Amino acid sequence: MSESKSNQNATASSNIHQQRQRMAPDYLLIWVDPNIDAGKKECQDTLTQLKNVISHINLCTEPDQCIQVLSKFDKERVFVIISGSLGQHLVPAIHGIPQLHAIYIFCGDKSRHQGWTQNWTKIKGVHTNIKEICQVLQMAVKQHNQDTIPISFLAVNEMASTDTLKQLEPTFMYTQLVKEILLDIKFSDKAIKDLATCCRQVYLNDKAQLLLIDEFERDYNPQQAIWWYTRECFTYKMLNKALRFMDADIIINMGFFLRDVHQQIKQLHKQQVSSYGRKPFLVYRGQGLMKSDFEKLQKAKGGLMSFNNFLSTSTAKEVTLSFARDASTELNTVGIFFIMSIDPCLKSTPFASIKEVSYFKGENEILFSMHTVFRVSEIKQVDNRNQLYQVELQLTSDDDQQLRLLNDRIRKETGGTTGWKRLGKLLLNIGQYNKAVEFYNVLLEQTSNEVEKEHYYNQLGGVHWSQGDYVKAIWYFKHVLQLQQKTLPSNHPDLAFSFNNIGCVSDGMGEHSKALSFYEKALEIKQKTLPSNHPSLATSYSNIAHAYEKMEEYSKALSYYEKALEIDKKTLPLNHPHLATSYNTIGNVYNYVGEYSKALSYYEKALVIKQKTLPSNHPDLATSYSNIGSVYDSLREYSKALSFYEQGLVIQQRTLPSNHPLLATSYSNIGNMYKYVGEYTKALSFYEKALEIWRRTLPSNHPSLTRSYNNIGLVYSRMGEYSKALSYYEKDLEICQKTLPSNHPDLATSYSNIGSVYNSKGEYTKALSYYEKALEIYQKTLPSNHPLSATSYNNIGFVYENMKDYSKALSYYERALDIKQRTLPPTHPSIKSVKESIEAVKKKL
Repeated sequence: MSESKSNQNATASSNIHQQRQRMAPDYLLIWVDPNIDAGKKECQDTLTQLKNVISHINLCTEPDQCIQVLSKFDKERVFVIISGSLGQHLVPAIHGIPQLHAIYIFCGDKSRHQGWTQNWTKIKGVHTNIKEICQVLQMAVKQHNQDTIPISFLAVNEMASTDTLKQLEPTFMYTQLVKEILLDIKFSDKAIKDLATCCRQVYLNDKAQLLLIDEFERDYNPQQAIWWYTRECFTYKMLNKALRFMDADIIINMGFFLRDVHQQIKQLHKQQVSSYGRKPFLVYRGQGLMKSDFEKLQKAKGGLMSFNNFLSTSTAKEVTLSFARDASTELNTVGIFFIMSIDPCLKSTPFASIKEVSYFKGENEILFSMHTVFRVSEIKQVDNRNQLYQVELQLTSDDDQQLRLLNDRIRKETGGTTGWKRLGKLLLNIGQYNKAVEFYNVLLEQTSNEVEKEHYYNQLGGVHWSQGDYVKAIWYFKHVLQLQQKTLPSNHPDLAFSFNNIGCVSDGMGEHSKALSFYEKALEIKQKTLPSNHPSLATSYSNIAHAYEKMEEYSKALSYYEKALEIDKKTLPLNHPHLATSYNTIGNVYNYVGEYSKALSYYEKALVIKQKTLPSNHPDLATSYSNIGSVYDSLREYSKALSFYEQGLVIQQRTLPSNHPLLATSYSNIGNMYKYVGEYTKALSFYEKALEIWRRTLPSNHPSLTRSYNNIGLVYSRMGEYSKALSYYEKDLEICQKTLPSNHPDLATSYSNIGSVYNSKGEYTKALSYYEKALEIYQKTLPSNHPLSATSYNNIGFVYENMKDYSKALSYYERALDIKQRTLPPTHPSIKSVKESIEAVKKKL
């Protein structure tokens, strides 16, 4: 194994271990009492009782210790037990801390504390024995578990069109697909052992859970699945959290357990279905919803709601209503009392009474399999004082038309793959890139099959490319190519695919000639093996055009883009996203060559298609907004340009990683707008954000870095901070000298910028030297009457004027005027400016 491969795999394995550690329990209990003595048997017995409910406990003898512990935990739900002697002093100091969920007063005389405790809403009771506290803690933990079951909402308008899955909630599709996959996979004999190993990493320091994990590994069998699930130990906690956060590692390891719980529910359902008769019946559930989720629920009236874990309900109405009432008193939480209508005649998600097989026998619990979908019928408030609502749901049938269309679409999006590969494909299609990386690393760790490894490497390359991490992307793609070249014929289509991928990443890294070479290799294979109007050929033409575009060979770029567009028009619907891409790229070329009306026309065609076919926060819309902004930028309509650039940035900030190169481009564009209108402080802020991203993601000599250094230098120059300006201009020049031919126009720009700083500092000899270097390049590479040459003549004239060599100043000013009069309208401000300089110099002669 190569060193780079070893490092990549070690990093993936380390990340998986860290993910497992992050799955640790949600709860922390702090016990504050000045008389605590952990060495005494009485204290140890109390701790044992408490740890049966919450395993993570901190002991504090001083109020300040409690405050310090609370400040360290911001993700856990914290419960505090306070002795009566400290209560009145400590409660006011901690009551407002957000992560503090509940306070319990533990004292010897309940009557002494009944009065003052009524003033603090987080105090949930005054107790004189630890057994009572354990009971209320158990109820609080159960309530939280109820409240955190992952839920998805699908409003009617979201279901009206299933053209794109990106508009749907990821968890809805994720758990639907997980459920299907689990029933399709054969798990190995060591699955139980693998899960136990995974769980031990999560509960590394929790002795109670480690003992339960040992018991699970030793005694588990599929007929005990529901018993283990309802035990509310590590099995329940990890599964709930894994489905809530779509944690691929845990879900894969728990796959056999999810399947076993589902199969046992299904088996019980078959045994019990005749006892239901043929009449619908009601079950109940009480829980809290965050206000943000409640707003989604309100919008979903008439639509669908899915519970993305196994769903616990009850036939005991009053018990579940009490859960909802308790939740309604919590901050930022709405209490929901679900009344669920179940028609046993419908073919739907299986459900069963589990009172005979549950860990808590005798409870009136009806357990539904994971991903149960209901239709939202009614929502009404039942308590005006508190946030308590009654929500009526109807269990959907597998034959429900809207639900069937959604599920068919999900299956279509993941077609052509089997097992866990289906889930990976879905994650990529819906833009869940971080989850996809996590997922494929887990699969890589678990397989020894070389074909599967090649697939996972390729997928990881694609994910990292989408995230803008080009170094990792090219590593994975090159590794795939090496594997393919050992086993495939030289004209195999998979090789073309790999050549194309490496070309795309090289393009993104600014290595355009290298990219062109890989693109041409891909095209050569495709031309030999595909029909002339095949869409894959259009992709190759477009990629080659892009490389030429970046190399500033615009006529070649336009030629290849038009070949791609010709194929797209023949093979795609009028509103297909690929057509939008073709319009976009042709617009880019016209923009570069200064044909702004044509550019705007093509950009607007692309935008119209994207607005019809993509969700409002799709990254491709951001690209269109930025492109239109660039046209208005070139037309010097800066307010319009800024508006479009900002629309693009808003989408990118929502959908891209914080260090994505496209974000840097947007920051730079917005910085330009502020620079043009003289708001230099704002411009500098955006330029620095862009530079920070490019430094982290691009090679040290990438052209984007030169532009960034140049922009920052210009702003500092305009602000009169010449030393800082010079520092950035010199960084720009250093890269240009390393990467560009000695007569490249960008080098001339760098020389001119440095010259302008020296001129402003009064170091005229140095300024003259740099301006002359710039002019020399322009004279070699540009037509004799080019406006940039006029600018150089004007700059040199200005230096001579400052040096009081007025005759030379006049000579250079007149050369500048001659070019400008031949190339610019007679009323152009630049002509007027040079004439004024000439008149001023003549007066000094």
